Amino acid sequence: MDGIEINPESLYPWGGDFFKGNYQKNVAVVLLNSTYIPSMEVALYGKLKTENIGIEKIIANVISNPFIRFLVLCGNDIRGHRSGKSLVCLHRNGIDENNRIIGAPGAIPYIENIDNEAIMRFQQQVEIIDLIDVDDEKIISTSIKDTLEKETVVFGAPFIAIRLVREASKSVDDTRALHSRITLSYLGKVSKRG
Repeated sequence: MDGIEINPESLYPWGGDFFKGNYQKNVAVVLLNSTYIPSMEVALYGKLKTENIGIEKIIANVISNPFIRFLVLCGNDIRGHRSGKSLVCLHRNGIDENNRIIGAPGAIPYIENIDNEAIMRFQQQVEIIDLIDVDDEKIISTSIKDTLEKETVVFGAPFIAIRLVREASKSVDDTRALHSRITLSYLGKVSKRG
């Protein structure tokens, strides 16, 4: 890998509801409203529910692993949020000066915690395999298998868009930290730090 060292423990810096497979594989799978479970031959897979923080987590975690070159997006899009279509629009169009995903149909498709450099890295590093509204397990499995078999090169060094910090809260015992600029409050509301 041209002298680039990757520590698997440092990958996927923004935690969430996803599962790690073989980090040296070239495919990540994003599940929308689907019960499908891919094989652990993929680098990682998880659900996408929201068109803002959910998308930010995907970007941060995918670009931290330069082996990932494809993102298979499958299942029925989330009604109202339209998170799948919003992710496709982000990959295709980026964000405007107000941090809104250009052309996104979601209710609140704003990217507040990932900068343009990270978004551009995501756009360049991965190709999206758009299987939105496809829930046929055979079709999804075949697409993932075919994509895994494609020869790819590692996309340079890991890009760490987010550094996690632990921040205590006086009012609750939950000290989940998202990254250095935002934290979750007691009710799960995102609050920025100065």
